[in-house]
Amino acid sequence: MVNLENKTAVVTGGSTGIGLAIAKRFAAEGAHVFVTGRRKEALDDAVAEIGGSVTAVRADSANLADLDELYRAVAERGRGLDVLVANSGGGSFAPLGEITEEQFDSTFATNVKGVVFAVQKALPLLNANASIILTGSTASTRVDPAFSVYGATKAAVRNLARGWAVDLKGTGTRVNVLAPGPTRTPGLLGLVAEDEQQGLLDNLAAQVPLGRVGEPAEIAAAALFLASEESSFVNGVEFFVDGGLAQV
Repeated sequence: MVNLENKTAVVTGGSTGIGLAIAKRFAAEGAHVFVTGRRKEALDDAVAEIGGSVTAVRADSANLADLDELYRAVAERGRGLDVLVANSGGGSFAPLGEITEEQFDSTFATNVKGVVFAVQKALPLLNANASIILTGSTASTRVDPAFSVYGATKAAVRNLARGWAVDLKGTGTRVNVLAPGPTRTPGLLGLVAEDEQQGLLDNLAAQVPLGRVGEPAEIAAAALFLASEESSFVNGVEFFVDGGLAQV
């Protein structure tokens, strides 16, 4: 049976979307889950929805002082850390010629800098045989119009996992990338105006061999596998949960 009884997990960006679904599943499987987010109201709502054993820490993963506060809270609990899901991320559409410095800096700060330091600052707390899961995307391998900056950050995440699997050789800690395909989340829907959202979902579904977009709970089920001992010999992989999109 896959479960996380007596485990401690951190899910950054755990107040909405895929991060929230992962936190809910981990808590349901017995873990104490620390979730982060930048907005207090969203965190309060997430805690109520997650239930179980959960601690919310208001934090921006691109802010190193905020990460210090997060891991201070984890350390004070005194159980170390078994699972880290570096999930915070996001992006926006901008074709070449319209990319701004602000968009570039913001996307790389959240999707790359935040991942690097969320992982690095967690290292002293990791228990034996810990699992580190980086949230990637099919955008690391596929070309999507006007989404080059976002795709570049996810390609960087993939290569960070490769490097860290080598850096952590012999420690028992595993590092893997969970790469969702198009998934029905507030973040995805927020890329376009409300009256364009169904069209976006339909267009994305048409590209997926299964003929539909994913649901956050489906991504969370894959995260549970990577977090658990069921994946004890899985290391350094990019695990696509995308209805076959990256394979065709």
